[in-house]
Amino acid sequence: MVWGLQYGPQQGLFELSFEIPSVCADRLADGSADIGLVPVIEAQRQGLEFVPGLGIACDGPVRSILLVSHVPAPGIRTVAADCSSRTSVALTSLVLRERFGAVPRMIPAEPNLDAMLRTADAALVIGDPALRFHPDELPYHVYDLGQEWKWLTGLPMVFAMWAARPGVLSGRADVAEAFRASLCFGQQQMEEIIQSESERRGFSAELVRQYLTHYIHFDLTAQCDRGMRRFLQGAK
Repeated sequence: MVWGLQYGPQQGLFELSFEIPSVCADRLADGSADIGLVPVIEAQRQGLEFVPGLGIACDGPVRSILLVSHVPAPGIRTVAADCSSRTSVALTSLVLRERFGAVPRMIPAEPNLDAMLRTADAALVIGDPALRFHPDELPYHVYDLGQEWKWLTGLPMVFAMWAARPGVLSGRADVAEAFRASLCFGQQQMEEIIQSESERRGFSAELVRQYLTHYIHFDLTAQCDRGMRRFLQGAK
């Protein structure tokens, strides 16, 4: 989504900084950033304005947001949670409550699976740490929260969107156009991104390709909008 802003025709249009999703939301809250790729739960809490049609979503398994547990989901009482994505934490609570009838206590934790499982029934592992192991090879119960959401609702799950502080986007159609053009540029340069990111992050090129082209989606459909509204309603 940012490849064009970094390396393409949209380079220089914005002053960019890179943070984990929760910090992106905090920077909009404190006014140190105007626009951010933020968790949708935070956009709702802050009353931010979405840039329409662009975000990070899945329509089934997401692979990078996993709940790993000693016990079956209905028996989970505590979750050690990587809180870098507040949407993922809210999704975990919602899925456990509505799909499995469990209402666990969330314990903030660093993303180390072994340490997390020493302190809680289950661990919420997000992003690169989740991609570093294969779910089928773990001796635990593993729940892909994108798939669990799909089974619960029949809808896609939207995790993050470009969002701005109120008033920032007023009369600025060019901002949305720039973000759309950056995404299009990135999609055209997908193989370059795959090679660059697989080397930098220590993943196989095939895993990165599968993740970026199969598991997650960036163009948000009407079904994605319905899924997001269902999530935000349930996460209140």
